[in-house]
Amino acid sequence: MATFKQPRFRPTEPRDWTVSVAVPTSIIGDCVTREQRTTYAGRIARVLAIFSVDEVVVYDDSPLEQRPADVDRDAFTGDIDPAHFLEHILTYLETPPFMRKTLFPLHPNLRSQGLLPNLDMPHHPFKDEWLPYREGLTLPGRPKSGNGTMVDIGMPETVAISETIPPRTRLTLRMPDDERGKPEPIHPAAPRTEGGYFWGYSVRKAATVSGVLTEGPYEDGYDMSIGTSERGTPLSQAFPEHQEANFKHLLIVFGGPRGLEYAAMNDPELSEMGISGARTRELFDHWVNVLPSQGTRGIRTDEAMLIALTGLRKLWDTT
Repeated sequence: MATFKQPRFRPTEPRDWTVSVAVPTSIIGDCVTREQRTTYAGRIARVLAIFSVDEVVVYDDSPLEQRPADVDRDAFTGDIDPAHFLEHILTYLETPPFMRKTLFPLHPNLRSQGLLPNLDMPHHPFKDEWLPYREGLTLPGRPKSGNGTMVDIGMPETVAISETIPPRTRLTLRMPDDERGKPEPIHPAAPRTEGGYFWGYSVRKAATVSGVLTEGPYEDGYDMSIGTSERGTPLSQAFPEHQEANFKHLLIVFGGPRGLEYAAMNDPELSEMGISGARTRELFDHWVNVLPSQGTRGIRTDEAMLIALTGLRKLWDTT
């Protein structure tokens, strides 16, 4: 019988509420090398992991005429598509390391993947660490019984499930309580909603900042939205201390070097509605300045994320 170490992660209360973060493509606009772009994306991913963010949205805030033409993503070697680059790197990092080689073929975006950090999230467990859930990758071939599917779960031995699923498919599994049981495929959100585990983040692309707000995965959308701006209300005033917010799906939107107003200016739908400049705040329930009286001319988006999420965490974590 295998001996497992106690897990490093302790579950919280099961939760159906979520926290989403949106970042613009312009955050890597000043990066002149592939290595700089890669390390910047890695810093964004670390923040998402540290604060248990459930969804990240990458949106394009550049003028339409400056956006890359649609190209063969697997063959391009010229100018990068920043939206695809960020989506690719963030998805790669969220994926458990043992299945990356199979799910991510060689690609120019990943040439500097050795510079990326380890996210070390609960669904990236050690081989000898037991958790009630696991991420798995289906394998070719059949179990000895002839029925079902073999699954690699990043442990010394593969496991069998009763369901027949094509190879190279990523699954979330509920592990059995004893060796006689079989793992069971479940919804990817189940470790969070029934077990209380942070189980990584999903990645979504949006063509515009309005698409961030209107194209989300939740049936009733985001019921609380926060836009960040140096022209916003100081965080301490917008959300007094020890005041827990009531939301189901929270969305926090960050701007790039030129702010959310720049993203609104380059959004055709918002332009038709006359929303730009100071009216950009009308898109959000709250318009906040995460660090008034800053000591530098500008704060990078990865820095703003650390500051903002540290201050906003009290909205959902009163401990």
